[in-house]
Amino acid sequence: MKHIITVQHTQSVHHTNGMVGSWTDWDLTELGRSQADRIALKLKDELAEKAVVLYCSDLKRAKQTAEPIAKSLGVTPILRQELRERNLGRCCGQSVQWLRENLECPEKTVDDRLFSDGESRRDAWNRLLPFYEEMMASDAETIIIVSHGDLLSLWNAMYLGLPVESFYEVDIHGPAGGVSHMIVGDDGKHRIRHINDMSYLA
Repeated sequence: MKHIITVQHTQSVHHTNGMVGSWTDWDLTELGRSQADRIALKLKDELAEKAVVLYCSDLKRAKQTAEPIAKSLGVTPILRQELRERNLGRCCGQSVQWLRENLECPEKTVDDRLFSDGESRRDAWNRLLPFYEEMMASDAETIIIVSHGDLLSLWNAMYLGLPVESFYEVDIHGPAGGVSHMIVGDDGKHRIRHINDMSYLA
């Protein structure tokens, strides 16, 4: 059996200042740091005495979410660029309002890029897929993944066996701080115990 826990990074500065997240390297807010501490405490209780491997995006808001989790479990986070949020190109460092006013291409298909130097959903999917396959093939029984909303929505679709084109009809997207528990049974069946559970912030 494999137990995979995904954690969407907690409140970041860009959630409060109207700026684009993407590859802009924002810190967590003070609330976000407190939220990460609460997630860490609850995961410590749930995973006591289990061997855990922790992976996270190398962007600061994900690393700062992962740090208290890692400390509470006595592990070192493994930073992976594949877990970065979707790259939106030249709008990084700009405001959400600027993005709306300067949008190059409306996102109608999974191959559309909002900005020509950014990633489409398919690009981000193809970036994440080798990491997903690595996790599925790993001998580790308990894996924690700390990443971002867009990337974890792709992960959720992969885990459920959906193609990238499923985004025309389905988007399994959670809020900041959401924690999901996924169980791959010895029979190979993919189960979801919790999806984007916000009770970890209580």
